[in-house]
Amino acid sequence: MKVLLLYDYPASPGGLATQGELLYRGLKEMGVDAYPVNFESPQEKEWYYRWFKPDVVLGVGYWGHSPDLILHPQQYGVQPVPWFVADGYIANYQEILNALPLILVTSNWVKEVYIRDGINGDNIEVLPVGCDTDTFHPMDKTNPKVTAVREALGIGPNDIIILTVGGDAASKGALEVMQALAINNPKAPPWKYVCKVWPQDRTELQNASDYKLSHQLGISQNIINVMNRLSRNFMPYLINACDIYAAPSRLEGFGMPQIEAGACGKPVIGIKAMGMLDTLVHGKTALLAEVAQEILSKETMVFSESGSQERQRVIFPIPRIVDYRASVHDIANYLMDLMESPELRHKLGEAARKRVVENFNYKIVAKRFVEIISTRLGIS
Repeated sequence: MKVLLLYDYPASPGGLATQGELLYRGLKEMGVDAYPVNFESPQEKEWYYRWFKPDVVLGVGYWGHSPDLILHPQQYGVQPVPWFVADGYIANYQEILNALPLILVTSNWVKEVYIRDGINGDNIEVLPVGCDTDTFHPMDKTNPKVTAVREALGIGPNDIIILTVGGDAASKGALEVMQALAINNPKAPPWKYVCKVWPQDRTELQNASDYKLSHQLGISQNIINVMNRLSRNFMPYLINACDIYAAPSRLEGFGMPQIEAGACGKPVIGIKAMGMLDTLVHGKTALLAEVAQEILSKETMVFSESGSQERQRVIFPIPRIVDYRASVHDIANYLMDLMESPELRHKLGEAARKRVVENFNYKIVAKRFVEIISTRLGIS
């Protein structure tokens, strides 16, 4: 089997790039003949098509990347297999996607979204994102690299750290977490809430709004916003520095940081919806808050990135869920349980680590990929 992987290569610290990089590593370690190339590099992709002659071209992205991940390989007679996340309403490319023999998606919820938007579910297979469980593993709090994280953040050794990581904090449920922490604050042990976000204009505006809310809640002195670029090398130490990973996300097709937190033996607070139903087990590896609200939309705007020639308004016959809100009271209760009980934190974290190693290690994902390609496409 010869596989050409299209993703953000060389890999940036982002989720899609990591998704592709770990699959590439897993395939190489299995002995599969595989090469990576940047999905937006037509000349280099064509170069690989001509001399490498791949059996399959695996493209990591979302449906809007169809021209780069699907149409371009097809121009050269090469079989594309997209590995998609969900990103809003699928406004175009239904005919192209439905003509494919195989589409990979990151969770059952993503599969449901694609079926909802007119994609044939018979050709969709779920392939979870892999995790490097050798790099993301439990570390002792006395590890100098772990203690250095706490010191750099200005957090004392006795403070409980709650951590959220994302492109922005709000989409990961940070506003609901802050409201929950405000409820608990009078009776909770000493704590700090760290929100690590990616630097971008949108995030700066969201951070300002988040900071305003923390002032209104009276907990601003306990909130630490970290907005800078961090490499994958640093992330295992940041996660190990925390005591609780909290991300009851508003929209989550998989939840890579939740998996990485579990691999580090950290208890996770999530939401009982979307991709987390695949990755987290309530009461065993994580605590999942109930859905308190479903945010509905009656229409959406379609832009050029969807393949449309001009902006268009799409009216939905039935309003669609665009994101979720987790129960603040559930989050507050789960936070208090975890903050007051090191034993519960250890129990959930230990079970989470076991589940990640057994189900989401990148080598297991690579093996599953090979099995799917062999079974569905007859390529060995």
